Amino acid sequence: MRKFHLDAAENRVIGFAGAVSMSDERTRASYNSGKRLRILVVEDHSDTLQALSRLLSHFGHEISVADGAEKALKIIDSKEFDAVLCDIALPDGSGYEVITQAKRRRSLKAVALTGFGATEDIERGKKAGFDFHLTKPVDFHELRARCVVITRELRE
Repeated sequence: MRKFHLDAAENRVIGFAGAVSMSDERTRASYNSGKRLRILVVEDHSDTLQALSRLLSHFGHEISVADGAEKALKIIDSKEFDAVLCDIALPDGSGYEVITQAKRRRSLKAVALTGFGATEDIERGKKAGFDFHLTKPVDFHELRARCVVITRELRE
């Protein structure tokens, strides 16, 4: 499985084959899921938050960002989203609680973005309401695949 990391400063994705510029039209077109999703990205690490928001924007999605649990819940109350990509370990709460509260308020898809990838972590995420679980470092293609699945599910 190929692992990629996001280089926010250079606006590119680094992988085994080298850097892929996300400003290249062909790259963006090849990873466009076909529907513009409204996505909230919740991440306390500023470089990761910036890189993910840039990457998802280049895929054609409408992105909002939050760097903590409290801010995320305020944004969820004020705006409609198709999906929330949420870190688990946040400075002012847990991603589990964010998603539990968010799903009580709205119908949306939830993707865990976390360094915790043990079976128990995945099960705890499912119980909290996460639909998908991605471990860091984020696999570029897996993230895109989750966006495509969410798009398909929203069409049904």
